[in-house]
Amino acid sequence: MLSHEFIIGKMAYWMPAGWSAADLRIHTDASDYFKVGYGDVLLLGGKAFLIRNSTREGRFGLDDEVKQWVKRAIALDTGEMCIIKLVFYEKFTARVGGITFECFRSPRKEARILDLVKDHPNFMHGITLADEKNNPIRILDLISGKTLADHITDMKQDHEAYCHETLPSVLANYIQCVKAVRFLHDHNEKHGDIRRDHIMIDTHSGHYRWIDFDYNYRHRENIYGYDLFGLGNILAFVVGKGDVLLGDLNRNAPQVLDKLTEADLNIVFRNRVVNLKKIFPYIPTALNRVLLHFSRGANWFYEHTSQLIDDLESAVLEM
Repeated sequence: MLSHEFIIGKMAYWMPAGWSAADLRIHTDASDYFKVGYGDVLLLGGKAFLIRNSTREGRFGLDDEVKQWVKRAIALDTGEMCIIKLVFYEKFTARVGGITFECFRSPRKEARILDLVKDHPNFMHGITLADEKNNPIRILDLISGKTLADHITDMKQDHEAYCHETLPSVLANYIQCVKAVRFLHDHNEKHGDIRRDHIMIDTHSGHYRWIDFDYNYRHRENIYGYDLFGLGNILAFVVGKGDVLLGDLNRNAPQVLDKLTEADLNIVFRNRVVNLKKIFPYIPTALNRVLLHFSRGANWFYEHTSQLIDDLESAVLEM
């Protein structure tokens, strides 16, 4: 058991002038994540973590929403920064192309996957420690780098230059991400929340790495379908160098908008175009054919990641 003297001695380095040991609050039960705040110490598995602040949501349109259950922290024994995910439960229903998925947040599922992928280069890494109420608290290594969303958005190339010069390497890394999801599926696991901002590009290794896999979902027909639709949304974003939106086309290229039909639109987001060859005619036909599997006009959808990987690898060879 760590002594108060040890904890106070370590905290003195990190806390601002005027901080007093009398202000110290130590938690061994993190069930109520609102009670765990700045300057508090969380004791887990014989380790002490100094809480700094809560993180903010990166989902589109929610950039300022504070995620109170996700904390930045310092491991007092090593001085290393980390992310701590406390237990938080929620559920919702998602509908994709007439298919209904029951989605819910599962801390234990994420803990399971962290153990599964501990040596895999395309995932975030971390450990799980239990508090005194046996809540699975995930302690995550920081990844230095940008999200894939920011990486693509920040590029200054025009689309044609991007397509010829940069897209092949981005797709090669994206394929590694799809193979990483196949690794999960091969072990009867799902990512559950596949989004462009849930891929971090590691500054040190260059690897594209999946983060935040605590969502799970239920669906009887194809248990991996929700992951596959997410992969399709990312692919359209990568190939389009951003989302190609009907509203933008209406303002900036109405002559192109006239060429589109309902069949050319994203099966999930009906304001996004996935038949991108109608917008950018230089996109390789084989690559565009992959995108069409995620369109409202698709005759069939991918059922397994291996199908998507095979088609993508063939398409990249033609670029």
